[in-house]
Amino acid sequence: MKFSSIFITAAVFVGAISAAAVSDTNIPFLQQKIIDMKLNNAALFVFLTTLQTHLANALPSEVNLGRRHDPKNDTMLQIIPDVDFNFNVMATLATAPYQGADIGEILVAASQIKTGDFESYYQAYYDLATRVHGQAEAIDCKKHPVSARNAFFRASTYYRSADAFLHGNWSDPRIISLWKQQADAFDQAMLLLPIPGKRIEMEADNFTIPAIFFKTDKPGRRPTVILGTGYDGSMEDLYHTMGEALLQRGMNAIVYEGPGQPTVRRYQDLGFIPEWERVVTPIVDYALSRDDVDGSKLALMGFSFGGVLAPRAAAFEHRLSAVIALDGIFDFGQAMFKQFGPDITELFKAGKKKEVDEEVALVQNNASMPSNLRWGIDQGEWSFKTHSAYTLLQKSERFTLKGIVDKIKAPVFVGDGQNDMFFPGQAKELTKQLGSRATYHLFETASGAGLHCQVGGYVLMNQVSLDWLDDVFANQTMHK
Repeated sequence: MKFSSIFITAAVFVGAISAAAVSDTNIPFLQQKIIDMKLNNAALFVFLTTLQTHLANALPSEVNLGRRHDPKNDTMLQIIPDVDFNFNVMATLATAPYQGADIGEILVAASQIKTGDFESYYQAYYDLATRVHGQAEAIDCKKHPVSARNAFFRASTYYRSADAFLHGNWSDPRIISLWKQQADAFDQAMLLLPIPGKRIEMEADNFTIPAIFFKTDKPGRRPTVILGTGYDGSMEDLYHTMGEALLQRGMNAIVYEGPGQPTVRRYQDLGFIPEWERVVTPIVDYALSRDDVDGSKLALMGFSFGGVLAPRAAAFEHRLSAVIALDGIFDFGQAMFKQFGPDITELFKAGKKKEVDEEVALVQNNASMPSNLRWGIDQGEWSFKTHSAYTLLQKSERFTLKGIVDKIKAPVFVGDGQNDMFFPGQAKELTKQLGSRATYHLFETASGAGLHCQVGGYVLMNQVSLDWLDDVFANQTMHK
């Protein structure tokens, strides 16, 4: 559900500013941050020219400058100093309203995470996962099914969290063992739902699509939403992101993964493919074969990097009644070049593969570099199945809606985070290209939902996007 830059990102800006606050005594922190980032000249110039604005936005209203509070300048409290670790901790916390986590135990685990130390992140969450898993197994699930379900769901979440920063070493056995542990715990939780979720597999042209069907307790054919994740998220995550919210609203939910995503990448050894309709169309076929799905009210949601995958699929799969992009992306390749910075982009455009790979490897293999930089490379290469940053950029260029956006027929909800540090501007561009087919919504930081993918504000995200979907379905029924 995130993507990091190579040399400079808004995440680093916000991280430096949040940790330094505005005190003169913290100026050395900013100076050291600049040194640690090892920025090229162009990136350093961008940092210095924008620093004043970011500092102004970080000032609380109580500062003695006579300022009136402006909600547009609100920021979210950073829990731990490491920007990327903080985002991941927030992403785990965000699942609490939908049985994915409990706040206190995560904050205890977060206190054990050391800045820039991937192993400390793994250990903190693995210890938490095994402890909560033990609690779940000690509960008599026949007498206390809700308690057992909650604990198994939380354990599953924490096993997935422990996996987040391990993908720099593809042969790390924990990549497989953790996934088995998270899936087993999730399955135990699903069995304790009022209507248990059902794992299914659908055949595509040369791969298999794993999915889970969650049935609402409402009778008859019901509206159904197909939920897809993005760059690093899982189908299990999506239950706690939007799946349970759909069930609460009387809709079915189908969560799935395609090539490049956790289960398919692990067990079928496949990286991301741009032709995402190859993934979605078999799921639509399956949904329409069920007697509890209303085929006239079938929607597709794409989360994070899924914000380009879902619209892409909808350009070719016209049986969808609506699309939700959280957050919207028009051109992933363009966003990637901005993330990598002008120097790497120039080398790439000149076709200098060796130089690109060597420059990026310097960041990737330097443990003193910010974790968001290293994670972005590690995860990108793993999920796109390449050991070359140059090839990663080549593949990324194919994930664009240029030339096909006009083929999208369904209405599209385009979400945007006010402080989305990974894909700024992309949601607005998608909205512009869609024209009247788009409904754009800016989730503001003042409402607690301004981060990428509304991390920390899933209840509001679901309120806004699913109310829109309800209205779309209602209007389509009226105009039949």
